[in-house]
Amino acid sequence: MKALLDRARSFKRLVEFESGEYQKLAEGQYPEALFITCADSRVIPTLITGARPGEIFELRNAGNIVPPHERPGASGEAATIEYALEVLGVQDIIVCGHSHCGAMGALKSGDDLSALPGVDAWLNLARPELAPLLDGACEDPSMPAVAQLNVVNQLATLRSYPIARPRIDSGRLRLHGWYYEVDTGQVHELDEDGRFRVHAS
Repeated sequence: MKALLDRARSFKRLVEFESGEYQKLAEGQYPEALFITCADSRVIPTLITGARPGEIFELRNAGNIVPPHERPGASGEAATIEYALEVLGVQDIIVCGHSHCGAMGALKSGDDLSALPGVDAWLNLARPELAPLLDGACEDPSMPAVAQLNVVNQLATLRSYPIARPRIDSGRLRLHGWYYEVDTGQVHELDEDGRFRVHAS
């Protein structure tokens, strides 16, 4: 914690806040995309994309889950999606899963989550659609198939949002699925044929 505090205290000295770039940030934000990903500390959207401050709007939670729009109660995820589309005018949404995901691992292994009722209830949102892949032993600890199917499922949930559907239909909103390998840095993109592929830069 001390190292984090020290870096936070010296941050202003390390960045040219008098520059035009940072002065412009005070006037408002105009992100290019909403980036929905896992809260895992190894997944850093700005590092993966090389985005500068103000370029991406982030939504992070355990398992990069998009809850159903009709789910009762307040939802930080739904609020963030609505704000990104209606207020910020974001035209691209990326759902990015990743290898070695603890949330996907808990679902795959069938862990007893009774001591973590909040986690259990949250992961239950993703469990039914992942059921076909949750039975049987896990041969690959990175669990690409589970994490990638989860991305596909969350994109489908996004499409059902009333605020998103007309934008998608009219071409004003594009959805993207990514799978990030934490041990290699490779980003696999979901193609139109439903497969994830690494594309040349």
